[in-house]
Amino acid sequence: MPPVTGSQYLIETTGLGKVYHRGTEEVVALRNVNLSVLPGEFAVMIGPSGSGKSTLLHLLGGIDRPTSGEMCVTGVDLVAASDAALTRFRRDNIGFVFQFYNLLPSLNALDNVILPLLAKGMSWKASRVRGVAMLEQVGLGHRQKHTPGQLSGGEQQRVAIARALVLEPRFILADEPTGDLDSASANSIIALLVDLNQRQGITFIVATHNLDLLKVASHSYELVDGLLNTANSG
Repeated sequence: MPPVTGSQYLIETTGLGKVYHRGTEEVVALRNVNLSVLPGEFAVMIGPSGSGKSTLLHLLGGIDRPTSGEMCVTGVDLVAASDAALTRFRRDNIGFVFQFYNLLPSLNALDNVILPLLAKGMSWKASRVRGVAMLEQVGLGHRQKHTPGQLSGGEQQRVAIARALVLEPRFILADEPTGDLDSASANSIIALLVDLNQRQGITFIVATHNLDLLKVASHSYELVDGLLNTANSG
């Protein structure tokens, strides 16, 4: 992957565009997106369904490729990266948090958290030590032996956040992290994300419908019809 030097930004995109094809129809998901994120920011993107929020997160995470524009993430040119390089980039740099948690139902909380460590080659013993520490960090040290079916939605999301943190990523991409939660659980998750950001300096890029997240954002944006604008959080 070609490195890009000289930028202070963790994430920097210029003229980013994404077009999908449905048969002969072209669907423009993103149009000329310019985004700059510094280390330690808590960036929040709002917008209606279909506005391009998830598409932008997928591009920043190296899950998908842009149709046009430039994209430098953690000093790496993702547009020029090979598929194998993108896989390494995702593993080494990014934690993902999703709306529906994506936990394996047959595994307990601790085993779900340590899967990325085992996949990277860490020993079982060392993985468990780090996994327990991550669960304690999100307030679930006492629930490590419980399976997802024995946990509330908010607790499952905390497990997913611990899993995202376990490889010490450069930043975390969160796609509707409160979207499947009641208001009390959503507020608890927001408080946890803010605490991780402020106490540990973890960078978050969050796509959401939840306007409460605008109140805690260091920078906020609105995506409408693929266009990214600064949002009014007041």
